[in-house]
Amino acid sequence: MPHKEEHLSQRAGWLRAAVMGANDGIVSTASLMIGVAAADAPRGSVLLAGIAGLVAGGMSMAAGEYVSVSSQADTQRADIELEKSHLADDPDFERRELAEIYRGRGLDPELARRVADQLMARDALKAHARDELGLTEQGAARPLQAATASAISFSSGAALPLLAAWLVPIQWIVAAVAVWSLVALAGMGALAARVGGASPRTGVLRVTFWGALAMGFTAAAGYLFGVSR
Repeated sequence: MPHKEEHLSQRAGWLRAAVMGANDGIVSTASLMIGVAAADAPRGSVLLAGIAGLVAGGMSMAAGEYVSVSSQADTQRADIELEKSHLADDPDFERRELAEIYRGRGLDPELARRVADQLMARDALKAHARDELGLTEQGAARPLQAATASAISFSSGAALPLLAAWLVPIQWIVAAVAVWSLVALAGMGALAARVGGASPRTGVLRVTFWGALAMGFTAAAGYLFGVSR
């Protein structure tokens, strides 16, 4: 029977992006709406604040991820180009350098040299990119993909408190948004911890604590600086 392994660390990249985006969407949008509602603003203003938070936050997440990952991609391309020039200028040195890397990983000198020779004969640039620079196809920076995923995850998270505020009367908005957002954060924290192989309890406590703290501060700001007071 074929043996296939999937390590939890392989999920780290997409799990981090999804959790961060959804968490930011819930916390920032819920906090914004709670702050506005706590200031005795009319229902329309609270919902408008939520919609504005969803749109602005989604675009901000997309732009931030695109710029950040684009910078990473630029650095990776520059490293690849530099390695190309090194291989063209002094292939023997690069071969010895690759062999030293394998020796450092536990191969004996002769075996390390033969492995370096064979890998460089097949694809020298790929061998150096992977083993010297630590660059792989799976880890390649993809700015557009990162931007899209961040925008979608943020908007999905932000839609939850917005829906809660839309469904309840104005006098219940603060409580409804807070409770529903904390429940959503707890569920997301438990799911993320389970997928990542961590304790669900730890994941729940982590996200709900910071979410409650953010909503508490913005509620206090709304009560203190509300225009009707």
